[in-house]
Amino acid sequence: MSEKLFTEFAPVSSKQWKQQIQFELKGADYNETLVWKSPEGIHVKPFYHADEPIENASVQTKASQFRIGQAIFVQDVDKTITRSLDNIARGAESLCFTITDAQTDVTRLLQSLPLDQINVHIQLSFLSEGFVQKINSAAQNHLGKVFVSLDPIGHLAQDGNWMESTEKDNFEALRKINSSAQNISILGINTALYQNAGAEMVQQLAYSLAHANEYFNQLGAQNQPIVITVAVGSNYFFEIAKLRALRLLFKTLAQEYGHTAGCHILATPSKRNKTLYDYNVNMLRTTTECMSAILGGADTVTNLAYDALYHKDNEFGSRISRNQLLILKNESYFDKVNNPADGSYYIESLTAQLAEKALALFKEIEASGGFIKQLTDGTIQRKIQESAQEEQLAFDQGKEVLLGTNKYPNKADRMKDDLELYPFVKIKPRKTLISPIIERRLAEKTEQERLASEA
Repeated sequence: MSEKLFTEFAPVSSKQWKQQIQFELKGADYNETLVWKSPEGIHVKPFYHADEPIENASVQTKASQFRIGQAIFVQDVDKTITRSLDNIARGAESLCFTITDAQTDVTRLLQSLPLDQINVHIQLSFLSEGFVQKINSAAQNHLGKVFVSLDPIGHLAQDGNWMESTEKDNFEALRKINSSAQNISILGINTALYQNAGAEMVQQLAYSLAHANEYFNQLGAQNQPIVITVAVGSNYFFEIAKLRALRLLFKTLAQEYGHTAGCHILATPSKRNKTLYDYNVNMLRTTTECMSAILGGADTVTNLAYDALYHKDNEFGSRISRNQLLILKNESYFDKVNNPADGSYYIESLTAQLAEKALALFKEIEASGGFIKQLTDGTIQRKIQESAQEEQLAFDQGKEVLLGTNKYPNKADRMKDDLELYPFVKIKPRKTLISPIIERRLAEKTEQERLASEA
């Protein structure tokens, strides 16, 4: 009976749907009324149909295999080991360390962890062949389990200066590290910076591709995956398509260099739309953003604690953020289906359009001298700033809504006495080689005004 249910109805073509919609509009213009344009210049239709040809943008995403990540800033190794083992016991499947001190005993840290059970990501803010060799030695019996993210280009974009004194010094050091590290991935590309600074999705994808291309030009194909860190925003279906387009574009670029190891996408919620007031809404935002990351095919998803803006790392915030991912993985069937977005005409269309537009922008960047040149002359910073200002204007005018902040705010909220961290952009005048790309949240100005007016 159920097998014949839909065969009893005659198929309806897209033309018939449009005719019916036009009739219901009673003379109103179809395009002006129902088609809207995204910041990326994509015209979103009210419906998508199988008889309208869509370029196949399917990629093997394997959403069910994503790992639950836990971000940890390493200061005291003993405390880090204790916290890491506790996080693993509570459900973390991947530990994402940030190490800024080259004197850190990374060998003891790695030897204390069950590398046969988990993955480890190590983001370094310095270039040290000896330090990476220690990681390589500790990981030699755990191939594919340890990822090092060295990203001197990303450091230049975010900090304004290279890790080493000159571009040449950075790439010479990177080549030495690359030749001596046999068991681990050593390259990382931080594209979260572009999203958190206000770049729209086509820019994020094109800059990610151009960023990666600079490393391929310098180092060629790698025998391990390249880690790409991505920030995911609240535009649910677009963000799913963004991650799918990223993997598609990276594969296309990598093939030109003979790189067959692929990429490892590490996704985290965006900071740009997070708020200080009505902070519990951040849990809703991060939940949908993590869902987009999973359905888009991220390999590792690291959540952002609801109170990360104003509280230091704490057990409760970490537990809640990790449990959000545990619920998605173990109670929402996200661990059962590999490619849940495949066959969605809408997502397939968005993926194809984002990829096409990003590829065109990437080619423009390369024709103008490449990503580093455009960073040096300020073109990338200016383009991101223009996009960010448009989004900021939409927020200020109430067109971009953040509940609890610019719509339905609770005027009784008081936050001044709860701030353990400074939640706004810090102005620190100093000499830099280039103008850095600045991460800035949409709600900062509004929040500063509210803090100043608190009794």
